[in-house]
Amino acid sequence: MGMTIAQKIIKNHLVEGEMVVGTDIGLRIDQTLTQDATGTMAYLEFEAMGVPRVKTERSVAYIDHNTLQTGFENADDHRFIQSIAKKHGIWYSRPGNGICHQVHLERFGIPGKTLIGSDSHTPTGGGIGMLAMGAGGLDVAVAMGGGTYYITMPSMVRVNLTGRLPAWVSAKDIILEVLRRMSVKGGVGKIVEYGGEGVKTLTVPERATITNMGAELGATTSIFPSDEITRSFLKAQGREQDYTELSADPDAVYDEVIEINLSELEPLAAAPHSPDNVKTIEELEGKKIDQVLIGSCTNSSYLDLMRVAAILKGKTVHPDVSLGIAPGSKQVYNMLAANGALADIIASGARILECACGPCIGMGQSPNSGGISLRTFNRNFEGRSGTKDGQVYLVSPETAAVSAIAGVFTDARKLGDAVNIELPEHFMINDNMVTPPAPVEEADSVEILRGPNIKPFPVTQPLEENITAKTLLKVGDNITTDHIMPAGAKILPYRSNIPYLSKFCFAVCDEQFPERCKAEGKGIVVGGSNYGQGSSREHAALVPLYLGIKAVIVKSFARIHKANLINAGILPLEFVNETDYDSIDLMDELELADIRSIIDNGGTVKVTNKTKGTSFEVSCELSRRQRDIILAGGLLNYTRENV
Repeated sequence: MGMTIAQKIIKNHLVEGEMVVGTDIGLRIDQTLTQDATGTMAYLEFEAMGVPRVKTERSVAYIDHNTLQTGFENADDHRFIQSIAKKHGIWYSRPGNGICHQVHLERFGIPGKTLIGSDSHTPTGGGIGMLAMGAGGLDVAVAMGGGTYYITMPSMVRVNLTGRLPAWVSAKDIILEVLRRMSVKGGVGKIVEYGGEGVKTLTVPERATITNMGAELGATTSIFPSDEITRSFLKAQGREQDYTELSADPDAVYDEVIEINLSELEPLAAAPHSPDNVKTIEELEGKKIDQVLIGSCTNSSYLDLMRVAAILKGKTVHPDVSLGIAPGSKQVYNMLAANGALADIIASGARILECACGPCIGMGQSPNSGGISLRTFNRNFEGRSGTKDGQVYLVSPETAAVSAIAGVFTDARKLGDAVNIELPEHFMINDNMVTPPAPVEEADSVEILRGPNIKPFPVTQPLEENITAKTLLKVGDNITTDHIMPAGAKILPYRSNIPYLSKFCFAVCDEQFPERCKAEGKGIVVGGSNYGQGSSREHAALVPLYLGIKAVIVKSFARIHKANLINAGILPLEFVNETDYDSIDLMDELELADIRSIIDNGGTVKVTNKTKGTSFEVSCELSRRQRDIILAGGLLNYTRENV
């Protein structure tokens, strides 16, 4: 039986386990990336392991999230990360060099390699044929130290693309169509692999847009073949030597197949407040808008912004609309400046933002109260923009640009014939904003520079014999990591300060939650389906750990967040009977008797509701290794003891 692309890469990197769907497997990791919102904590964890130098083929630290410097905190974190990188063998991408996923695709990604990053949109690398996965910072730290990365062996989904995109329909519309069909939890436990004749019509930047937003499916990752289009892209980046052909075998077997005829697609938008709430632009046409933002790791490539520049040329942004544009990398920015496209963008009245994530993670450019904001980003969760009642729609760059001019939702197909933008034969290459690490012989002399905002990793303890604690929070379905640990300009600078961050934990859901935790000293959180979707941020586990949360009981978990809870030593429990969710109220006292023994030996966990005098069962689906991590009190303790 033939193999899929992902199965081939997994087989070549398999360290532990067997490639049986649903079982635990360990992979050798070739490359890692971090960004500054998660990187400081990841490097504190790496330091705690005592490994002098990274053991990966390439590890890169990017500064792209916390670039708004309204105080010393972000600048101090950048300085800390730079010194850590220099000392421990990590390449350092300086502020202004660009968004991690865009830069990594351009300068470091290699087909057939494994990549994990402390950012949920690391699967962007699948656009170039990498097995690229988002992970918690501690998982990345372990991989940098030479440790194995563990996942549950995913099932395989093939999205078979036929036809060719019509004029003014884009790659963003492809992934929105996939989200419309699969939903934000439809990809959990799966790898989404793209194939078919339609793949040959898509450039690497277009493929990367699709794999980037595969994160919104909840998928382990998404991947495209590495073919002649990939070779051309790498050659244009001066990296043809990194090319490897990679395709699925003709007789590869998939667990699920989705057919999409590109010729039949039309411009789409994800309406508030979920990436799978997909509508056609035709349905929304004429609706007044207040803001348009173009950029993020999804849609900030040279190809995207050249199309935007062509639409804006000679036009003026509508007087009721604020248009902001952020190039994804310094390479993109330089090339737009050199060929005159940047002048066309500026002349239209667009506001040029720096090469960073910026508004996508609530770092500036929040819309007006109740404002409608069209964004080429990947998430539109409630409050993520920084405005609680902001109405964020996710659209393609083409839709965004033409709507910014009109002042209302507008179908770009009204422009007539498409503008033909070709990728250059040679990209402008200047890596002067990437700093290599110090040579091994000089590493000992490098001083690690720490600011006063950087606090230690929260202390964890081995699992107790019994847990009795109150239900300090009860939430519903599709709780995101933005709900658990919000982002934004006011909070992100404190990502290296868990005690300070704790004030904001679950503030979107219940502002009193942190105070209840402090008053009780320990507690349990109860939630619905797809709990922890969204960003890979391990702070959504580390902050509850700091606040004394011992267990989270839900109907189902998102993949990365469940892994982060395990890494933090917090029990991830799921209702055996989902209707038992309804029997629990806020402040009910729950008892998990003999929990250490049950976790050690396996079996169903009985939860006694001491307040109501009732009981119910929950499952704790863990591999032997994950059980040992929970018993040790988290991955850091486990790693110290075993590696």
